[in-house]
Amino acid sequence: MSTGHGPTPSIDFDHPPADPLPLFEQWFAEAQKLATPNPNAMTLATVDADGAPSARIVLLREISREGARFFTNRNSRKGKALAANARAALLFHWDLLDRQVRIEGRVTLATDAESDEYFAHRPVDSRVNAWASDQSEPVASRAELERRAEEMTRRFAGGDVPRPPHWGGYRVSLDRVEFWQGDKYRLHDRVVYVRGGDGGYRVQRLCP
Repeated sequence: MSTGHGPTPSIDFDHPPADPLPLFEQWFAEAQKLATPNPNAMTLATVDADGAPSARIVLLREISREGARFFTNRNSRKGKALAANARAALLFHWDLLDRQVRIEGRVTLATDAESDEYFAHRPVDSRVNAWASDQSEPVASRAELERRAEEMTRRFAGGDVPRPPHWGGYRVSLDRVEFWQGDKYRLHDRVVYVRGGDGGYRVQRLCP
């Protein structure tokens, strides 16, 4: 239902669908049509072993009923946080559509086969640099980073670049999914899906 204050929502927030995944796929497809880079960019928020929160941008590579999947260096700061506290929050913000989607859930590792498949499709230089960079660790200079990259380029010259053992995928389960449609005068539309023990969702409209 439109208030007349902003964009007409693509769903009836008073009578939303029962399942969040098709709705996310619809919104994501619409975001992909925008003239902006990386519509799959999402903020990943984690909490480490000391209870300190941290957030950064990662890229969604696949979403299914099992969760939202991304890939990274598992020895990075976010990887260490997820090893200590296997829960995370994701946030998509598509400003030109005045929309946000928030996902919260448990985090599990993607399988080695999934990680190998995705890594094999990355550009060669990206695969080499996954070996060269000790992500989140101190480095003396840009020159040192480039020296490591050149060393790895020589190491793998003329051959395959396998996936490093510390690099792979994660999947964030769709335990809580919220859709937000902005309104010019701040009377936003919000609906949240909370998964129950039977796998179904409790759906509620929220105040802005």
